[in-house]
Amino acid sequence: MSEPDAPRPPLPPFDIETATRKVRMAEDAWNTRDPQRVSLAYTRDSEWRNRSEFLRGRREIVEFLIRKWNRELDYRLVKELWTCRENRIAVRFAYEWHDDAGQWFRSYGNENWEFDERGLMRRRIASINDLPIAAAARQFHWPQGPRPLDHPGLSDLGL
Repeated sequence: MSEPDAPRPPLPPFDIETATRKVRMAEDAWNTRDPQRVSLAYTRDSEWRNRSEFLRGRREIVEFLIRKWNRELDYRLVKELWTCRENRIAVRFAYEWHDDAGQWFRSYGNENWEFDERGLMRRRIASINDLPIAAAARQFHWPQGPRPLDHPGLSDLGL
């Protein structure tokens, strides 16, 4: 695992290639559902808006992710680059999960990311909507962990 403040290449300024890599690295980390590992991609004082929650710093990020993944069971995420410029990246994403009653959801959203010079994310602004779906409508079926390289992305799936 990386040191807490070690540089996280690729570093800004981003181009399409480096931003696409950064997005996939973030997706892979979130799919581990390891709050501590995920938190290391953010600055110590990172600021988040996630839906209606406002977080600051790695401790709050870890606490948030623990709550999230205790509620959002069998979580599977796909992210896709929307655009990038200098030290900012915009992504769209979808993830599937179920609650403890067995109801499946597909959550759709957009994120705006801002990075420091070390490639750590210092700001994350996320807007997310949840759509109840039938289990048969699920499209993300890989085992827990990173999405397989041959699994289609959002555009390929028509999402």
